[in-house]
Amino acid sequence: MHKTGMSTTDKILNGLRDRIDDVDSQLINLLKLRNELTSQVGEVKSQTGMPIYVPRRESEMIAARRQQAKSIGLSPDLAEDVLRRVIRDSYLSQHSNYRCINPSINKVVIIGGAGALGKLFVKLFEQSDYQVTSLEKDDWARAEEIFAGADLVIVAVPIKLTVSVIERLSALPKQCILADITSVKNEPLQAMLKVHPGPVIGLHPMFGPDSPGMIKQVVVLCHGREPDKYAWLLEQMRTWGAVLHESSSTEHDSAMAFIQVMRHFSTFVYGQHLKEEDPSLASLLMFSSPIYRLELAMVGRLFAQAPELYADIIFNNAESLALLKRFHARFGEAIQLVETVDKAAFVTQFNETKLWFGDYAEQCLMDSKQLLLKADDSQLLRKA
Repeated sequence: MHKTGMSTTDKILNGLRDRIDDVDSQLINLLKLRNELTSQVGEVKSQTGMPIYVPRRESEMIAARRQQAKSIGLSPDLAEDVLRRVIRDSYLSQHSNYRCINPSINKVVIIGGAGALGKLFVKLFEQSDYQVTSLEKDDWARAEEIFAGADLVIVAVPIKLTVSVIERLSALPKQCILADITSVKNEPLQAMLKVHPGPVIGLHPMFGPDSPGMIKQVVVLCHGREPDKYAWLLEQMRTWGAVLHESSSTEHDSAMAFIQVMRHFSTFVYGQHLKEEDPSLASLLMFSSPIYRLELAMVGRLFAQAPELYADIIFNNAESLALLKRFHARFGEAIQLVETVDKAAFVTQFNETKLWFGDYAEQCLMDSKQLLLKADDSQLLRKA
C-alpha cells in the first residue's frame, strides 16, 4: 500500500534529526567559546612565561571528564577522544606569542633559516620578541657582519653540510652560544667544540618541519660546554611547549640507527619491492584492512618527501652499515624458516621476541586500536 506524504517513521526521524542538528549547533558555539577562553589563557601564559603544555593539568582535565562521562552513562573513551582533539586545537590557538625568557639577548642567527625546519625556529624566536637574522648560502660574504653581536647561532642546514658549515664558524663572538639541530649528533657536536671556544650544545628536534610548533614535541639535547650559559635557551624551548630529553651524543646516534635508519631503509626497500613487482595500488588498498592501509600509507609518505633527506639520514650515521648488514642476515635466517617449513622454530622465536617486548606489546595493541578506528573513519570519508 502506497502512502502520500511522509510516513510516521519519516516524521519521527526528521524530528530527531532536527534536534541533533540543534545539539550540533550548540556544540559548535561551545567550541568557539572554549577557543576564546584558551586564547585568553595563552595571553596570560605569554606574559608570565608559563609553558603552553602542562602535562599534569592536561592529565587531570581528561581524568575529570572521563569520570564525569562515566557518571552519566556516556563512554569515557568517547569523551577523552573528543577532548583530546579539542585540546590539540586549543594549543594552536594559544601560541601566537610567547614570553621572551632572556630579553638581554642581542641577536639570534639561524644558518639555514629559510629552510623547512629553520623557518620554524625563526618563527618561534620572533614570536618571543628576539631579533632574528638568517644566513643563507649566498650570504657568506657578509658572514662577519651578520655574526657581529650574535648571542646565539643555530646551524639548521642539511646533514651532509652541517660539519663543513660548522668548520666555517671560527670567528663567532666568544660569549655566543653555538648549537645545531641535526638528526646526527656526535660528529656535529665534536666539530662545534673544536671550532668554537664558547658555549656549545647539540639539539635534535624529534619532529618534522610540518609541525606547527614545539607543543608536546620532544627535543633531545646533548650538552657540550658551559651549560649555565645556554640554560635560558632550554627554558625558552620549554615555554614553547617542548619536552626536553638529555642524552650523550653517542647514545643518541646509536638510538637513531634503530629508530630512523632501520625504519627508513626498510621502508625504502619495501617501496622498491612494490615498484618492481608492480601490483595495482588500487587493488592493494581495496583488499587492505585499516592496519595495512596505515602501513602502506607510511611507505607512501616516505616517497612523497625529498630523497636527499633520507639518503643523508641513512648514509651519515656511522652505525648504519653494520646494523643493516645484521638485519639483512636475520632476514635471511627468517626466510630459511619459511623455506624449510619450520613453523615450530617460527613460533619459538615469535614467543621469545614477544617476551622481549613485554607489556609494551599489549600497550601497542591498545593504542593501535584507536589509530585503526580513525584510519577507518578517514577511509570511509574518502569514499563518501
